[in-house]
Amino acid sequence: MTDIEHALRRSAAQLPAEPPPEVDARLPEAAGDAGVLDVAYSEVDSPVGRLMVAATPRGLVRVAFPLEPSDAVLEQLAERVSPRVLEAPARLDDVRRELDEYFEGRRQRFEIRIDWFLTHGFFRRVLRNTARIGYGKVSTYGEVAARAGSPRAVRAAGNALGSNPIPIVVPCHRVVRTGGALGGYGGGLDRKEFLLKLEGALPEGPRGS
Repeated sequence: MTDIEHALRRSAAQLPAEPPPEVDARLPEAAGDAGVLDVAYSEVDSPVGRLMVAATPRGLVRVAFPLEPSDAVLEQLAERVSPRVLEAPARLDDVRRELDEYFEGRRQRFEIRIDWFLTHGFFRRVLRNTARIGYGKVSTYGEVAARAGSPRAVRAAGNALGSNPIPIVVPCHRVVRTGGALGGYGGGLDRKEFLLKLEGALPEGPRGS
């Protein structure tokens, strides 16, 4: 073994098993400054469970309920948005603050920017119109389909709402069946009922579909 090889082995033995915390803390900032951070993600505690939130430079792109495995959400983001995904809580501070204010009853309108990249065509039109439903109000699947330009596409509108990548902020929980039944919800009916109660908008009528 040469003198250089001995020196390299000694240097390697002195390296820590894990990077120092300050290195981890600086990594997202450095990645952002270098333009190699396309998707930042973090987790947010809430009354409906621990949420995973993710944003691009264009805005909030994903909100995931606990029933969605974190690894699957990150894999989806890497495949459909960009493989340059990094945990960067500081970049989600505005999202965390507005969600906290909403759940505390101090916010009725989200002001954070939205990145619609994960939605397309009719589905995107449905969700954009859903985003305009005001706090404390509800609309029906038929009304949302009509506002999206296809009054007869009620089932497709339901599918769009069920696949909403940004629930709560894009309030698909405010869409119910004609007559007041809650219909479906990607986060589960208990969460839909909770959110509508929080807003004082829970319809009277049968709970299920």
